[in-house]
Amino acid sequence: MLIAKEFDTLTETEIISRVKEGEIDLFEILIRRNNPFLYKTGRAYGYIHEDVEDLMQETFIAAYRNLEKFRQHSSFKTWVIKIMLHQCFHKKQRLSFKNEKTADTNNETIFSLFEKQQSSDGYKKIIDRELSHMISDAIIHIPLEYRVVFSQRELNGLSTAETAQSLGISEANVKIRFNRARRMLREELGTRYSLQDIFEFNLVYCDNVVNKVMKELNNLEN
Repeated sequence: MLIAKEFDTLTETEIISRVKEGEIDLFEILIRRNNPFLYKTGRAYGYIHEDVEDLMQETFIAAYRNLEKFRQHSSFKTWVIKIMLHQCFHKKQRLSFKNEKTADTNNETIFSLFEKQQSSDGYKKIIDRELSHMISDAIIHIPLEYRVVFSQRELNGLSTAETAQSLGISEANVKIRFNRARRMLREELGTRYSLQDIFEFNLVYCDNVVNKVMKELNNLEN
């Protein structure tokens, strides 16, 4: 793996240019920089952890295959989140077609969006079972269109313009949906909890996605 400090200072433009020129290993940097954003997007869409990892892998492979089409009118983060959203949507359509249920269905059994994670890496806090269920319930009860906007603005840190671009809606709609989503969550939880902490992407999982994607990309080139 490519975890060298010398690569930390490379700009997004430099990395993409060099990947296009054949330095495929540098794509790992793009994966690591954007893993947390894709993870939060997939979880906010309602998928369980294992499904999100699969979707992330598919997203990064699709991004690599279409890298020549990326014109950098927006950031790579915005572009790859948009690809992730397409992957999430298409998976949801496939599941609906098969009459399967995902975590955003309103049945009695609600998938837990957040596993308890023991930390030896300095994770900020261990989320107890009660809080996990409360957050799961709160997120699930927010309609998908508000949930996705909330995840991009509050959890992924995208601007209003970037969110509008990634979702294909107007900035005015982003503002409306974001404000409504926050109001819905406040009604469920109050203001006691940090959702940013809940949706963190552990380094162990990051390595897993990196390894799978880079193995697949190297297979593509061979």
